[in-house]
Amino acid sequence: MARSKEFDPQVALEKALELFWERGYEGTSMADLVAALGIARASIYGTFGGKRELYLKALELYLARSGVVEPLSQPGPALPALRAFLDGYVAECLADELRRGCMVVNSAVEFGSRDAVVSRRVAASWAELETAIAGVLVRARAQGEIPAHKDPHALARFLLVLLQGVRVLGRADPDPRRLRDAVDQAMTAVSI
Repeated sequence: MARSKEFDPQVALEKALELFWERGYEGTSMADLVAALGIARASIYGTFGGKRELYLKALELYLARSGVVEPLSQPGPALPALRAFLDGYVAECLADELRRGCMVVNSAVEFGSRDAVVSRRVAASWAELETAIAGVLVRARAQGEIPAHKDPHALARFLLVLLQGVRVLGRADPDPRRLRDAVDQAMTAVSI
């Protein structure tokens, strides 16, 4: 008869997410995972696979929770929604006392293109964000909030790059003035 698990895999995954998010993949050893999750190495392997598989599951959990693009799809004026969205990114970075940053950005920086699975997940996350930003900019142009000659898709790519830079600076040097000035300049670029 099979033994029942003496731990909750979801709770263990939550703990792994926190550890990977704070330390990264390379900065987290199997011994760190055993200590943080409070379960034996064999249980980690038996439940999640190896360290890489556990990392990928933690990244998936992070992505499933993000819900970051929802504010952009709300009805009403588009530019105030975009501004609130950008300001929210900055506020989140400034409130991150542990300076963990964004796990997606952290994964992109740590893995680069060395891991095809991680790269695909990062790219899919960024594509979703870019699409949501383009959508709000298409709406802004249709509502006359930005000039008709502006390309919403090019602007969305620009804002995606800006937001990832905000995430990196927020982790390394969260200077509020620098981050807020960047958002101010981005909004000017979008609307003139």
